[in-house]
Amino acid sequence: MSGLTLHPMKEIRVIVAGEHRAFVTDLFDKVNASGYTIIGNVSGKGHHGIREAHFMFSEQESLVMIMTVVPDTKVEPILAGLRPLFDRFSGVMFVSDVAVSRQEYFGKKPGGA
Repeated sequence: MSGLTLHPMKEIRVIVAGEHRAFVTDLFDKVNASGYTIIGNVSGKGHHGIREAHFMFSEQESLVMIMTVVPDTKVEPILAGLRPLFDRFSGVMFVSDVAVSRQEYFGKKPGGA
């Protein structure tokens, strides 16, 4: 990638029942994540079996995936905030190493923390 500098960040993906969407987005807002993406009507198979994406009566009844990209320093507060949710309800979370070209868009100042 000629001309672009990449900066390490963390991507967090959370898949939960739609009724818990606000819990996750409120948490991302509280830790000052610069933004997030929500994908609704997610399907998949886990140890609870197959979950089909079907928009019956409300989004609350289907799975959603909520993704954010944050600096390393925000990962632990997010994990701590999600613990009460995962202690009571099903869901999964993935944390991945990613690289971004415009780190200032993700709450990290160029050249600083």
